[in-house]
Amino acid sequence: MVSDRRHTNLFHGIDHLFVIVTVVLLIGGLVMLASASMPIAVKNLGDPYGYVYKQLFSIGLGLSAGFIVFLIPSRVWEKFGILLPILAIGLLTIVFIPDIGVTANGATRWIKIGPLPNIQVVDPARLLLLIYISGYCYRQQEALTSDFMSFVKPMIFIIPACLLLLGQPDFGSTVIILSVTAGLFFIAGFKIRYFLALIIILGLAFAFLIYIEPYRMSRLAGFLEPWKDSLGAGYQLTNSLIAIGSGGIFGVGLGESIQKLFYLPEAHTDFIFAIIAEELGLMGTVLILSLYGLLISRIFVIGFKAIRSKLMFQGYLCISIGIWLSLQVIINLGVNMGLLPTKGLTLPLISYGSSSVAITLITLAMVLRIGCENPQPKKNLRNSA
Repeated sequence: MVSDRRHTNLFHGIDHLFVIVTVVLLIGGLVMLASASMPIAVKNLGDPYGYVYKQLFSIGLGLSAGFIVFLIPSRVWEKFGILLPILAIGLLTIVFIPDIGVTANGATRWIKIGPLPNIQVVDPARLLLLIYISGYCYRQQEALTSDFMSFVKPMIFIIPACLLLLGQPDFGSTVIILSVTAGLFFIAGFKIRYFLALIIILGLAFAFLIYIEPYRMSRLAGFLEPWKDSLGAGYQLTNSLIAIGSGGIFGVGLGESIQKLFYLPEAHTDFIFAIIAEELGLMGTVLILSLYGLLISRIFVIGFKAIRSKLMFQGYLCISIGIWLSLQVIINLGVNMGLLPTKGLTLPLISYGSSSVAITLITLAMVLRIGCENPQPKKNLRNSA
């Protein structure tokens, strides 16, 4: 009876707006994936809805696992402590084992497990690292406010993880993990002068990593002058810009995209936003951005409410997730619109990506659980007399 009452109270605390926005993004994402992936699905899978079926499987898996995660008290995750980054590093190492790691487009980021779709290991590894960093900020909050060396300790795990990501190579995920770490430390009370020094160090490190890799310099050149080499380094960006520019205010119509007909590479994954802009126009993109704005704002609201309620680990975890999703959306849109160099990052809940959508749903289930654990406002009961 006590357990039933506890679960009933838990479900009463669900953030309905958060759930509705997530569902709308999932449904809208499936519709746009069906449109954007048809040509490539026929070519690669022999079925125009092949990628949609795979995405539905991943969504089902993510929802099932997310429901289980939702039932687990959030404080449980903090107790795993140092085991989480070790597991994350182990996952990032597996891709380099022959016959297990899968290479595509020059990157080794996936593993193959039986009949399941390829799993991009950075997705679960990133979540494990975020939980660890949030727990570290909770345990070491006092040290973070006074000691610069408190930043160094978690780097024992973060730096090896980032080096493994760069070896895949996955520069975009490296940027996100380091940026989330810096942002969360700032929220936890890291002194401004230390934070500014950290930003300068990270900026110099990112610039150095771009300079030493020829393919990154080529992407940077294609980003700066895409039309100069529109059939080479700037090919993907120029076709993305053509798609976005063709959409106008209301778009060319759902399913009527020209650029998805093998002109724009990765139209169903990293560049699906360009297809949305082409088919649904400015109005469609504004709607998508509004939905992301609502979703991410709710994550931050839940996180800061947890902090005010002295649920520090839960609050830090929500904020780290909010920063991660914000950065991923901003980077993906920036790449599609030519505001940032090309990066292999999906648009959350919309782009095709088996492990990406499943892990995103599991992550959002954690946020939903934390929202339910936050103290709920008491209702004023009036006597009917």
